[in-house]
Amino acid sequence: MRRLGLTLVATAIAVSLSACGKSSTSTPATSGGDQSAAPAAAPLTAEQQKAILATLPAPYNTADIDNGAAKFALCSSCHTLSQGGPVMTGPNLYHILGEKAGVRPGFKFSDQMVAAGFTWDAAHIDTWITDPKAMIPGTKMTFVGLKDPKDRTDVIAYVMIQTGYKP
Repeated sequence: MRRLGLTLVATAIAVSLSACGKSSTSTPATSGGDQSAAPAAAPLTAEQQKAILATLPAPYNTADIDNGAAKFALCSSCHTLSQGGPVMTGPNLYHILGEKAGVRPGFKFSDQMVAAGFTWDAAHIDTWITDPKAMIPGTKMTFVGLKDPKDRTDVIAYVMIQTGYKP
């Protein structure tokens, strides 16, 4: 009986987590109209990640990718990084670097984000993930931020690697 109870609890948790942040109208995120048609890429190996890391601009080329992945886990309840990944509570972030803020198709941004007028680069992401509400008052993002600069560098490098960033 105890085993059945644990199985039911585990199943309930899995179902709850699988629905976390998703709306009934979630659709694949696109950038420039090319993401939804592409098949999902295989996950990068550790060797591939290290090779890409070496091509990133400083200070991202010395980042701790494992720490970046661990810290990005805080973001993954709302964001996906894969090409063609779903829009969840937040937009899919594939190819976000170089894109104008507030324009990602398939996601309803706050008026403040739409009006922000900047293009996402590492410096803007760093400021954003430090304290989103300070950067753009009125944002819908509820994340409180990462205060440690090294954690932010690691997360940004991880996002660059996972989203096809080309230096």
